[in-house]
Amino acid sequence: MSYAATNPPSKISNALGSGKNMWIYVSADAKATVVGAGYITNAVQLGMKVGDLVYVFDTATPGGALMCVLTFSTNAANLGYVAVA
Repeated sequence: MSYAATNPPSKISNALGSGKNMWIYVSADAKATVVGAGYITNAVQLGMKVGDLVYVFDTATPGGALMCVLTFSTNAANLGYVAVA
């Protein structure tokens, strides 16, 4: 599947310090799809920034993963998995 701007991530916290935010994104898209280049196409308009955390919940599997905004491709966010030690 592909990202739909009608189902954007929701900002749930701005308490991460240094201006970083926490988001939640619920979709039937697989986590492997969400980490594809430029998946969240309207990230800049939503106010996402590099370093923001995104909890991605896949309703099809179901399952979740903690991800981070790594970079931007124009207005789109590139996400990556957060390693938890």
